[in-house]
Amino acid sequence: MNNENTVSVLNDLLNITNDRIEGFSKVEDKVWETHSALKSDYDQMVSQSQVMKNDLIKLITEKGGEPDNTTSTAGALHRTWIDVKNTFTSDKDESTLENVVFGEKAAIDAYQDALDSGNLCPESTRVVSDHLHHLKASYNTFKSLEDIK
Repeated sequence: MNNENTVSVLNDLLNITNDRIEGFSKVEDKVWETHSALKSDYDQMVSQSQVMKNDLIKLITEKGGEPDNTTSTAGALHRTWIDVKNTFTSDKDESTLENVVFGEKAAIDAYQDALDSGNLCPESTRVVSDHLHHLKASYNTFKSLEDIK
């Protein structure tokens, strides 16, 4: 197993996780009036994202790498699109929930790609698999609400 490849994959996931954290800041207080039951799930997702970030930084450092503690270009473009879209959308609650679901799906895909790459050591595979489990749970929470709408 090449540490350089592992660090590269883990840094990609760190960027995605940072995108997730930035995206959550866009959601803050936008849907809680009509979906107050989701607030605790949302708070848990934010907290879990910080844990995931710390886990990834630790793994990268242990592999001798330098954590790339930034966001991705794709994530920045998506957040800009959210801002533009929300300017012209009348149903901001629905739009916000759609964006959460979209972001969670993108994170799930990135984490699954990392696992499928074969570039992770056993410890990294275990941590990334655990993160993926949490991502899928949060995705399902918000996807089910979106489906109801």
